[in-house]
Amino acid sequence: MKRVSQATWDFLIVPRRCICGNPLALGDLLPSAFSSTARPSSSSSTIRSLVRPSQKPKARLLHTSTPLSVIPKAQPTQSAKLAALHGRLELPNKYPLTTLGRALIDPTAEPQHHLNNNSLSTVGNVLLGYYASEYLMVTYPRLPYAILKAAMEGYIGHKALAAVGTGWGVEAAFAPGTTVDPGLLQFNRLAPGTPWVPPYAGGLGFNPPMRQRKMMPPFEHNPSLEKQMAAEPEAMRRAWAAAARGKQDAIPLEGAMANFVRATVGGVYLHAGGLLATKEFVSAHILSRKLDVDKLFQFEQPTRELSRLCVREGFQQPIARLEKETGRYSRHPVFIVGVYSGEEKLGEGQGGSLPEAKIKAAISALKGWYLYSPVTGVDLPSKTDAEPDAPFSPSFIDVGDVVS
Repeated sequence: MKRVSQATWDFLIVPRRCICGNPLALGDLLPSAFSSTARPSSSSSTIRSLVRPSQKPKARLLHTSTPLSVIPKAQPTQSAKLAALHGRLELPNKYPLTTLGRALIDPTAEPQHHLNNNSLSTVGNVLLGYYASEYLMVTYPRLPYAILKAAMEGYIGHKALAAVGTGWGVEAAFAPGTTVDPGLLQFNRLAPGTPWVPPYAGGLGFNPPMRQRKMMPPFEHNPSLEKQMAAEPEAMRRAWAAAARGKQDAIPLEGAMANFVRATVGGVYLHAGGLLATKEFVSAHILSRKLDVDKLFQFEQPTRELSRLCVREGFQQPIARLEKETGRYSRHPVFIVGVYSGEEKLGEGQGGSLPEAKIKAAISALKGWYLYSPVTGVDLPSKTDAEPDAPFSPSFIDVGDVVS
């Protein structure tokens, strides 16, 4: 029999790729390929002697040696679910199915970074925060910081992104494993009743909670934060510590679904055309959803805040005037009160009593100020990402929140 040279086997690449896209060398598949035969022939033993372990090419194996290995045996190109998801999202052909399949593997199911969606979700989270923040700041330039964060949570928070992923038709596997279809979302499910803290709070990264209107920055050895964490239950302290380190062993369905959406956005940026394609994808799938920003406001002292606003802007002090009423002496009276600054009407409210109507009128005036949106079209800062020399119309910049 004609002998085969060693160089022929070492440089022969099998047309089979792992989920991360790296080719596999035939030398890495020889042991598993010949171990299945009951009686190895003389030719197989000759080939084994030719391919020495020290001279094998360095290639990444298809199956990892970790106990949580979930790399599917079936190739992503063989999954009908993955191909259907690729078509529903209208992803270009430059977006490979292997990347979309990797976006469906959560770090809780596969700890190796080159096989899970951890890096892709990090890139996608930064891009989502960038496009959502610029959209809200340009559309509503007078939003207070707390309302801005709440609005970003409504657009790119884990619950909002989980709803987006569910709307895409993504299904979750019962448990991760090598026999799972590559088109299913794989993650380790969190036990019922176990506390969980999302690592991406409002798309802005991990932040400790804010209680009693006290800002507690996440500095190391923060006495206020340590005192608050000491008052929490043991399970909640472990959840906060795991979220701060970015290492969680289990995750709920909405968290895994949100990570998948972030990873998909990161894949669009890497494969589908950079910032311009990512902006179009985010605008079509994320920012196009309806969010009632006016329902996010919660005022504690609206009349006082309105008075401070008029002082800061140089307006006349607001005056409440009764405009209409009906059934004053009945069981269900209705009063309509308007708030005026000089001759200009700032807001109007109605209620079952005069104080209630006055407060609602002040709230209406404050919402009218904070929800101001420029009439003429202004450009987003990301307009110059693709074309640095494009004409740019700057947006309105407000002086900031009203301190009451």
